[in-house]
Amino acid sequence: MSSRAHPVDGDLSPATDGGNLPIKSSPTRHKVGIPPKPNMFKDFMYTFKETFFHDDPLRDFKDQPRSKQFMLGLRSVFPVFDWGRDYNLKKFRGDLISGLTIASLCIPQDIGYAKLANLDPKYGLYSSFVPPLVYACMGSSRDIAIGPVAVVSLLIGTLLRAEIDPNTSPDEYLRLAFTATFFAGITEAALGFFRLGFLIDFLSHAAVVGFMGGAAITIALQQLKGFLGIKKFTKKTDIIAVLDSVFSSAHHGWNWQTILIGASFLTFLLTSKFIGKKSKKLFWVPATAPLISVIISTFFVYITRADKQGVQIVKHLDQGINPSSFHLIYFSGDNLAKGIRIGVVCGMVALTEAVAIGRTFAAMKDYQIDGNKEMVALGMMNVVGSMSSCYVATGSFSRSAVNFMAGCQTAVSNIIMSIVVLLTLLFLTPLFKYTPNAILAAIIINAVIPLIDIQAAILIFKVDKLDFVACMGAFFGVIFVSVEIGLLIAVSISFAKILLQVTRPRTAVLGNIPRTSVYRNIQQYPEATMVPGVLTIRVDSAIYFSNSNYVRERIQRWLHEEEEKVKATSLPRIQFLIIEMSPVTDIDTSGIHALEDLYKSLQKRDIQLILANPGPLVIGKLHLSHFADMLGEDNIYLTVADAVDACCPKLSDEV
Repeated sequence: MSSRAHPVDGDLSPATDGGNLPIKSSPTRHKVGIPPKPNMFKDFMYTFKETFFHDDPLRDFKDQPRSKQFMLGLRSVFPVFDWGRDYNLKKFRGDLISGLTIASLCIPQDIGYAKLANLDPKYGLYSSFVPPLVYACMGSSRDIAIGPVAVVSLLIGTLLRAEIDPNTSPDEYLRLAFTATFFAGITEAALGFFRLGFLIDFLSHAAVVGFMGGAAITIALQQLKGFLGIKKFTKKTDIIAVLDSVFSSAHHGWNWQTILIGASFLTFLLTSKFIGKKSKKLFWVPATAPLISVIISTFFVYITRADKQGVQIVKHLDQGINPSSFHLIYFSGDNLAKGIRIGVVCGMVALTEAVAIGRTFAAMKDYQIDGNKEMVALGMMNVVGSMSSCYVATGSFSRSAVNFMAGCQTAVSNIIMSIVVLLTLLFLTPLFKYTPNAILAAIIINAVIPLIDIQAAILIFKVDKLDFVACMGAFFGVIFVSVEIGLLIAVSISFAKILLQVTRPRTAVLGNIPRTSVYRNIQQYPEATMVPGVLTIRVDSAIYFSNSNYVRERIQRWLHEEEEKVKATSLPRIQFLIIEMSPVTDIDTSGIHALEDLYKSLQKRDIQLILANPGPLVIGKLHLSHFADMLGEDNIYLTVADAVDACCPKLSDEV
C-alpha cells in the first residue's frame, strides 16, 4: 500500500479522494437481494437450454398449425425450400457468373488436391460434383464454395499413409479413404444434430492460425516433388526430411524442363493474384488463371512431347461420373477402427474451417447462419459423398472468396459448379492426359500461400503472448514433426490455456476514483486512492473447485503484501477486507469452503471480511450453505462504496 494511494497519515474520517471532497454515501442502505429458492428441475432445464438450445430453434414453431409446422421443419432441414421461394432471374445471373468462375478455379485445384491425398486425380473431381449438390439443398451459407481443400487433403493423406501404403495396397488405401470420409460425415452430422457445435470452439483462433500456416508450408514443400520433377521423394512430411530429399536429388533428380514450366506458371499465377488484389473488378483474373495455366501448359507439353524429356504428366484420367462406393466402406474388421479415428480428426478440422468461412462471409453480408445446421449439412454431404467415390470435402476459403467477389446470391453457385464438373467428367477428362504435374504443383503452392497469415500472427503476438505460444507451438509442430502432431499440439495448448484461465483467475486491488463513489483497479487507474485500514479486492471469475484454493491464497497474499506496506509507512493496520463479488458469476461448495477458511483465518487476525455485490446465484448459495449467517447480513453490501462508508466510522471510533 503505497503512500500515493492513501490520504494523509492519521486521517480516519469517511473515505476521501485524497484531499478533495469527501465521498457522499447514500442516506439509506439497500440490502443485497436474495433470489427465491431455486427449483432444481427449472435450473437444470434452463442450463440445458442455454447449453444446447441457446438460439431457441423452435421459437417459430410455437402456436402454429401442424401443416405450418411441417413446412417450417422442411425448410429448417432443407433451406433450399426457404430461399428458393424468392429466387429470380436476377439472382440466377449472379449465381451463374460466380458458379462458372469457381468451376474454372476448382477443376485444376481438385486434380492437385487429390494427388496431395495420394488419390487418383479423378477423386478430386468426384468430390466437387456430389457434395456441393447436397450442400446446396441443406446448407444455410450463401457464399461458401464446397470441395476438396489443401489442408484436409494433406491431413487425410498423411493419416491414411501411416496406416496403409498407397503404392503397395492402392485398393485398401482407397477403401480406407472412403471409410474415413463416411465417419468424418457422421462426426460432423452428429455434432450438429446433438447441438455440440460449441466443441469446435475449443480450438482457439491462434492455434488455427499456427496450424494453417504450418500446414501451408508443409503442403508447399510437398509440391517440390512435382515442381522440380523428382521421382524418388520422401514419404515423410517434416521439413527436415523433405529438404534432405530435395537437395540429395539435386544433381541427378531435378528436371530443368519441369522447373521451367513450374516456375513460369507460378510467376503467372502470382502476378494474376496481385492484379486481382489491386482491383476487385478484376477478380476473374486470379480465378481463371489456374485453368488458363492448365490449358496452355497441357498444349505446350503435347506439341513438344516434353513428357519424353522427363516431364511428368497426369496421364490417364477416367471418364464418367462417380461410381457407387458404398460396398467399399469398411463396416467391420481392423480397418473400421482406423477409419473412425482418421474420420473424426479430419471431420473436426474440416468442420472448423467450413464454419469459420461461413461465419466470415455471413458477417460481411449481414445475415445469420445456424452453426448446428451447417454441421448437419456438411456431415450429410460427406456421408453421401463417401458412398459416391468422394473423399472429405468442406468449405474452401479461396473458392469462397472468389464466389463472394463474383457476386453469388445463393447456394445455386455450387450447383452451377457441380454441373461444370459433371460436364468435365463426362467429356473433357481425356484432355488432361498431358497436363504436367509441375503446373498442378504451382497451382497448389499459389493456393496455400494465403494460409500463411503473418499479419494475424503479429497481431496475436502484440495482443496475447500466451496465444502466440499456442500459435507457434502448432506451427512448429506441423513443419518439424507432422500434421497430426501439430494438430495435437494446437488442441493441447488451447485446452491448457482454458485450464490456466479457469484455475488461475485474475484478482485486483481496487481504489476510489477521485470525486466519485466508483472503485477500480489501481493498476489501471493510478489516480485511484485506497482507504486507510481497508483493503478492497476484486475476483474476476467464478469460484469453483478448480480455483478456490488459489483464490483464497491469492487474497491472503494481497493482504500480506499490503500489511507489509502499511508497517513500512506507519499507516493504520488493515481492519477490513472487502471482496468485490460482481464478476463472480457462480460459486460451488469448494468455493464456499474457501470463503469459510478465509473468514476464519481473518477472524484470528481481527480482520473483518466483507462481501460487496454478490450476484443472485452466489448470494443464494451463500444463504443455503449458511455462510451468509456466519458472516452476518451486516457484512454483505450492495456496492463497494456502501461497504467502505460503513467501515470508515468504525475506524474513526477505534482511534
